[in-house]
Amino acid sequence: MEGREALTLGVNDFVLIPAAVDCIMMSLHPEAEEMPLSEPVRLPSGEFRLGDLAGPANVRNLIGHCEFASPDAALLVSLLPELVHVRGQSNLATLVALVGEEDRANKPGQGIVLAHLLEVMLIEALRSAAEFGASPGLLRGLADGRLAVAIRRMHEAPERAWSAAELAKEAAFSRSAFFERFNREVGLAPMEYLLTWRMALAKRLLRNGYRVAEVAAQVGYQSASSFSVAFSQREGVPPARYAREVAEGISL
Repeated sequence: MEGREALTLGVNDFVLIPAAVDCIMMSLHPEAEEMPLSEPVRLPSGEFRLGDLAGPANVRNLIGHCEFASPDAALLVSLLPELVHVRGQSNLATLVALVGEEDRANKPGQGIVLAHLLEVMLIEALRSAAEFGASPGLLRGLADGRLAVAIRRMHEAPERAWSAAELAKEAAFSRSAFFERFNREVGLAPMEYLLTWRMALAKRLLRNGYRVAEVAAQVGYQSASSFSVAFSQREGVPPARYAREVAEGISL
């Protein structure tokens, strides 16, 4: 990936890149000079083959693409790591194998089965990354089943006048236990995370031409003036000025 050091992959490794970026996959060993470049050839199994079709394959990759269904997908992606790498986890390897088998089987209900398998595979990848060294952040918060409930509630209803006690109740924690666990896993206090989410959403709405009063209502403020104060403190400029400068093409 541009701007990152090369990542060496091993057997059963899993990589998730939340945003579409340019990346290159290449062998550690340079290919033989006599090996001609070739276009992918689709095999009867549904797999694609590069190189000599007669010889054994020396590496197999399962590559896929997914999209966030949320209307605020860009905001979610901005809060995730730019790359998730899970090394050699047997659970993920099993799920990947099941996805391949189901894709090749072409049985009734295949689409539903594949959708559920891929959903479980994504959840397992996020869990594994969180368990094996992920820094505090949204990834670790979503991997925690109880914290994930509170995070989803904030994402689904940013306009609601949430309190820390209400969010703790959603996650089935006491207020103090919720605060401690959220801060440890996400790296922010719950209300600070909610403010971060609201401001990210507000900026998107302002870029899309919504009026300040409309934005204020959608992100949980009772008045445009209270929203303007909070936005200015967070972003360094009033929301009306932010919207105007975005419209004029000024980089912010």
